[in-house]
Amino acid sequence: MKIPSKTTLIAHRGESEDVPENTMVAYETAVERGFGFECDCYLSADGKVFMFHDRTLRRTTGGACTKACWEAAWDEIKDLDVGNWGKWRGSKFAGTKPALLEDVLPLARDGRKIYLEVKHRGIEIVPRIAEVFARQKKATPDNLLFISFYADTCKALKEQMPEYKVYWLTAHRHEWGEGAWNDYGKPLVTTEEILDTLRRTGADGVDCQYLPDYTTTDKIDAVHAMGRSFHAWTIDNLDDTLEAFRRGADTVTTNCAKRILDEYEARRA
Repeated sequence: MKIPSKTTLIAHRGESEDVPENTMVAYETAVERGFGFECDCYLSADGKVFMFHDRTLRRTTGGACTKACWEAAWDEIKDLDVGNWGKWRGSKFAGTKPALLEDVLPLARDGRKIYLEVKHRGIEIVPRIAEVFARQKKATPDNLLFISFYADTCKALKEQMPEYKVYWLTAHRHEWGEGAWNDYGKPLVTTEEILDTLRRTGADGVDCQYLPDYTTTDKIDAVHAMGRSFHAWTIDNLDDTLEAFRRGADTVTTNCAKRILDEYEARRA
């Protein structure tokens, strides 16, 4: 059974409890604390791979830009302030700018993993990602892997960058709405649907939303029986983190990796 550690806890969007999400400072904070991190990328209208989570640029720019990520050119994105919104408003992070993928890859470190989530809807981003990787040497299959909700993107990544691991992202519901999972009358994603997607895409594992009644030991065991790995997102309390590991999860993604690990070590002591 895995336990919380600097290799099994993945900092979601960087150390996003303490630093504005999906910024260089969030990723750097995770690295400085010894954790791997998860980050999200889109393809801009002019072909730049940049780091952002939402489908639109609205939320973390405080409404300064409301375009969809794929509709905006990098010149419209690069000077936006993504550190002066919500609880960060007026903080020392004000003035933080968006990052390109090539800015992030030098943070790769052996012994921990970057989980690079491909948020862009469309496989045209995959060759652009491959071009960025070809221009650098720091990120390798030993310290970086890909995740995506889109099965066709997972398949394209395995075909075009086969040396890298790819995990299919999923949740307990089938469809992604604007900021929330919606069922649209559909049933829960079944274990067999997960296994079928892994077979069809060639993905190396699944990264699944954690819900106590959904992320069961049987589901995790079935994925492991295929020779694939099982990862859980996003858990922000120690008890659920420990339960996910008890059920067999290989890693847990969290917004507060340092806090979870500190609480675990304090409880052990």
